[in-house]
Amino acid sequence: MTTLEDLVNPGIRSLTPYEPGKPIEELAREQGLAPEEICKLASNENPLGPSPLALRAIREALPQVHLYPDGAGRLLREAIARHHDLSVENVVLGNGSNEIIELLFHVFVLPRSHEILCSRHAFAVYRLMAQLFDTPCRETPDPEFRHDLVAMRKAIGPNTRLIFVTSPNNPTGTRIPNHELKAFIEAVPRHAVVALDEAYVDFLDDPPPSLSWVREGRNVVLLRTFSKMQGLAGLRIGYGLAPAPIASWLQRARQPFNTNLLAQAAAIAALEDRDHTEKTRRIVGAGRARLEESFGQQGLEFVPSSGNFVMVRVGDGDALFHCLLRRGWIVRPLRSYGLAEWVRVSVGTPEEVTEFLEIFPAALSETRRALAPSEA
Repeated sequence: MTTLEDLVNPGIRSLTPYEPGKPIEELAREQGLAPEEICKLASNENPLGPSPLALRAIREALPQVHLYPDGAGRLLREAIARHHDLSVENVVLGNGSNEIIELLFHVFVLPRSHEILCSRHAFAVYRLMAQLFDTPCRETPDPEFRHDLVAMRKAIGPNTRLIFVTSPNNPTGTRIPNHELKAFIEAVPRHAVVALDEAYVDFLDDPPPSLSWVREGRNVVLLRTFSKMQGLAGLRIGYGLAPAPIASWLQRARQPFNTNLLAQAAAIAALEDRDHTEKTRRIVGAGRARLEESFGQQGLEFVPSSGNFVMVRVGDGDALFHCLLRRGWIVRPLRSYGLAEWVRVSVGTPEEVTEFLEIFPAALSETRRALAPSEA
């Protein structure tokens, strides 16, 4: 007899869903804590919250929520184009930059015929999307958690359609030197498209000249987001920047009204909030340095980061994760990335960083004692 499971596509049946950071409300229920007693340092969110200008724009747009948003997102696309000195035809909006990833698969990947490339410890969604599209995902090594672009270039085959390059990379925090990235982009054959994921590019003091590759018409799509620097993660608003012909095909695959009215209004305002951007960059840089200094002083291995988080080796990431949960702190265990000994810690406010560094050594010691072999 045919069961419901028999009707489900094989790629879905075998898929292990992406696990986002534990929500504050869920932990509050589990631990019997008030939500305000919990600190979440798990999802690389902006420690300052959303842009104040974005909040004002949301309030002003609220009376219009009974109307459909601009399906083309014209005003936001024009604002993004001005911000990057590009044309509106270079901009594609997404329900978070994740949707741009999905659009790339719709446009360029033929299931069971093509393949994609990514680095070993790169953002998990690339592999998940490949599985959904019944497409092989070839992983290239990342010595010291850094993209090996030489190995990636050698791995490009005649059926390679998408190459995901992430800088700074999540969850490792490493970046690709600009000269290496430039040489790679220029060497990629025309039958492949590079998806350059730049979700954390705003935290770099010396970003790569990636916008010039869009202007030159190279087969590249830049993935950008309003979730990190602008603090609009809850609105799910992102975008892709690409040469006009590529952007046009992505637009064709996009669902109507894929970005909502409030998100569009908030994003337009957030682009102009330079005070919020500079304050975020300053606080993140200082907090990241404090985390790395403390981890080093404790003799812990960590990966120097270019994002708004730090990845640190703690012995048993799951055990430390649960130990911190009991104290009302949420970090990100990394077993799903094949990094069971590591956790990722997002940079919080200065006060949150101070408090975290005060409780972290005790939590780590408790975890190690619990895991140590008992004496006979």
